[in-house]
Amino acid sequence: MTVRLSTGLRQALAGSTGYAAVFSTGVIDIYSGSQPATADAAATGTLLGTVTLSSGAFTPGSAVNGLTFSTAAGVTSKSGIWSFNGIAIGTAGWFRQRANAADAGGVSTALPRLDGSVAVSGADLNLSNISITVGAPNTVDTFTFTVPAQ
Repeated sequence: MTVRLSTGLRQALAGSTGYAAVFSTGVIDIYSGSQPATADAAATGTLLGTVTLSSGAFTPGSAVNGLTFSTAAGVTSKSGIWSFNGIAIGTAGWFRQRANAADAGGVSTALPRLDGSVAVSGADLNLSNISITVGAPNTVDTFTFTVPAQ
């Protein structure tokens, strides 16, 4: 279980932009296989689905169906219903959270991204079912990002 922040995300967080603002109305892509060595690297595995608000269609640059957050005391949590419908068959292994910008998944040190593991339990992102099938609905019941106090 290793959360990896891209260079673009680290620069935004070190500047004047917070986590919730960086990823507001963005999405989370779910992939099969192992996550790349860095969040700057190209995506690996098969794209199994894209998490949006209520599995709605997403277009980069538009806020429609992008993920929303609530924040309190250094913790950012999901707001609304986060879900996706499978677009390929496979076992979810990792995710890439990305901002609401065009991101083809290639190599980038500029785009803000956060990569992490996916499992049924004990991962950075837990799904009730990691066996993804085409058209099958999946939900993200909880999602939080906590900024450490120390």
